[in-house]
Amino acid sequence: MENSHMPPQLQNLPSSQQHLLVCLSHLRWQFVHQRPQHLMSYAARKCRVIFLEEPIFSEDIVGAELRMHNDASGVRVAIPHVPSSISEENVVEAQRSLLDQMLEPYADHHITFWYYTPMALRFSDHQVPHLCVYDCMDELSAFRGAPPELTLLESRLFDLADLVFTGGQSLYESKKSRHASVHAFPSSIDKAHFSRARQGKAADPEDQKHIPRPRIGFFGVVDERMDIDLVAALAGLRPEWQLVMIGPVVKIDPASLPRRPNIHWLGMKSYAELPAYLAGWDAGFMPFAINEATRFISPTKTPEFLAAGLPVVSTPIQDVQRPYGKLGLVGIAATAEEMAAQLETVMSGPRDEWRKAVDRHLADMSWQSTWAAMEHLMRRHARLNVPASEQSARGATAHV
Repeated sequence: MENSHMPPQLQNLPSSQQHLLVCLSHLRWQFVHQRPQHLMSYAARKCRVIFLEEPIFSEDIVGAELRMHNDASGVRVAIPHVPSSISEENVVEAQRSLLDQMLEPYADHHITFWYYTPMALRFSDHQVPHLCVYDCMDELSAFRGAPPELTLLESRLFDLADLVFTGGQSLYESKKSRHASVHAFPSSIDKAHFSRARQGKAADPEDQKHIPRPRIGFFGVVDERMDIDLVAALAGLRPEWQLVMIGPVVKIDPASLPRRPNIHWLGMKSYAELPAYLAGWDAGFMPFAINEATRFISPTKTPEFLAAGLPVVSTPIQDVQRPYGKLGLVGIAATAEEMAAQLETVMSGPRDEWRKAVDRHLADMSWQSTWAAMEHLMRRHARLNVPASEQSARGATAHV
């Protein structure tokens, strides 16, 4: 009988083995819903998935402990809690011990380690999983506050990884010479979710319904990657436009954000709420700063804006210019003046032909197909690395 819980990449493994995927992430599961949540949710349909977060420091505990809960997606979220008084070295030791304890019940499983951060090697490099995947979604070393040892640890992760995936084309071009098996998987899209914004049936959210039109919206993390001077300048150039800004403020002082009557900082919203907000916008904008932190980004929100049927203008980010800018699906503007002009053009122009072109481009894009392609590479790696003697034994078994 077929094992319905066995993922395709494990069909070359003994049927007695079950699969555990441990995702080691610098992002929290309950943070902005993006690449890790999409991919791990698909993985959890076929195998056990534990999403291991970075530690939370607590003053009210004596020893380290691992708190776990089940997400509705099927992913099991594991959060280390450590005393705030212990040293950095002891924090690493505590994480190592908690990881070992977490893995003990899965001794008979085929284990995959799926890294989003090389920093996790500090406490996990003593473990030898059956498969090691590095899903490099960002150039983390370029982010504000990046640990000095991150670059060295990434080099070690390239040595240990069986497969390397990148979150965009420019990041792929930067990393492809560092490993024998690097594959580009740019940001994808949950079309059904964001296309709800096109239906116009959702009520305007309470904190948005009193904002006048036209509304130009942004959603995502507000950090050093946002050009806040451009946001302020655009608001000054078009005081009749309302800039609706959705997302958590991270790593920058909220007091540094521009405050004008036509800029509305609405804070973080859940993934489920986003289509209702986008349905009430006239256009979107992506005011990314052009700096080291944005050099290799592939914004997930690009196809999400498009699936919502919203025209969008972005600063010249490489992975937005290619392919979206070149195809005329997204406007590109380097200055506030250019952005104002581009937004006027896209808001006043006809949208039928543009939406048809958008839908043609998005037709084959989905997180499900992204996961399926990744899974194929994992299956291929497993097949190529099964010893010849074991392949013969399995072939003989198959004919019994």
